[in-house]
Amino acid sequence: MRLGKMFKKAACMMLAAVMATGMAACGSSSEKSSGKIKVGVIQLIENGAFNDMKDGFIEELRAKGYTEDKCDIVVKSAQGDTATLNTICQEMVDSRMDLVATIATPATQAMVNMDSDIPVVFISVSAPVAAGVTSNMEKPDKNATGTSNAIPVSDIFNLSDSLTPGNKTYGLIYNTGEVNSVNTVKDAKSYLDGKGLKYVEAVVTNSSEIQQAAESLVGSVDAIFVPNDSVVQSGMAQITEITRKNKIPVYACSATTVQSGAFATVAMNDKQIGSQSADMAVEILGGRKVADVPSVVVPASGTVINQNTMEALGVTIPDSVKSTAQLITDAK
Repeated sequence: MRLGKMFKKAACMMLAAVMATGMAACGSSSEKSSGKIKVGVIQLIENGAFNDMKDGFIEELRAKGYTEDKCDIVVKSAQGDTATLNTICQEMVDSRMDLVATIATPATQAMVNMDSDIPVVFISVSAPVAAGVTSNMEKPDKNATGTSNAIPVSDIFNLSDSLTPGNKTYGLIYNTGEVNSVNTVKDAKSYLDGKGLKYVEAVVTNSSEIQQAAESLVGSVDAIFVPNDSVVQSGMAQITEITRKNKIPVYACSATTVQSGAFATVAMNDKQIGSQSADMAVEILGGRKVADVPSVVVPASGTVINQNTMEALGVTIPDSVKSTAQLITDAK
């Protein structure tokens, strides 16, 4: 009698275990089949340009069918801190994202350096090969491809000649810690050397040095050139105050920097480059290999001029430029 009860009890326990295992397996299978695609978006810092790129990427991804019920998009900003940026990249790897989009050079370098098997689509990296995020634009390696924002240095200086002719010496404010900035300034120096023009460098390593850098150029330069640089962008309020007061035109490489107070630029559309990067992400999420999605250079799309700065400088824009330029005011 006692043996019979024990046998029944053991049999019931075994049956329960088998059922639990089966249910767990079914749950796992169901969860896997109904699980959403996970896409990460990383930026070192939040500014107008980066936010527009992010918005362009997300809007296009959603428009191409990766709606909220099918795709979770996780957006992370390191708020300008490199250590935090590396932590975010590691979190993306640990979370097993299906794809990660990185905005600009620092975020892209940090994610690619993780050396994971997660595809990376970079947005607006000025010099992908020089930055070490790919070795071949046509046949991307390192599991990363994306868009490069061509900085039309010669066009920007030609615009300077049209708007404020007679500039003999340019100030160059940039962060030596950002390879994109260093490469753009290198191109600017090459252009200026070729034209027999002078330049004075004011290098910075963080935003607290911006005001001193700008002040150091007053009285020694006719105009200032700034690359796409997260540190410089974060200090544009100080640069704008100093340069407007001293009537020094600042020529930039992005429309966002112009909206932050720089005088003018020839630049691409930030939302457009984010959207174009999303189209590449769609190809990869659809099963195409990263190596089969060539990196592309997105050309500049037009002249942008800050009207508030124009008035502060007392500059009259030639009709030939004004007819095609986009006039904007300071960001509120």
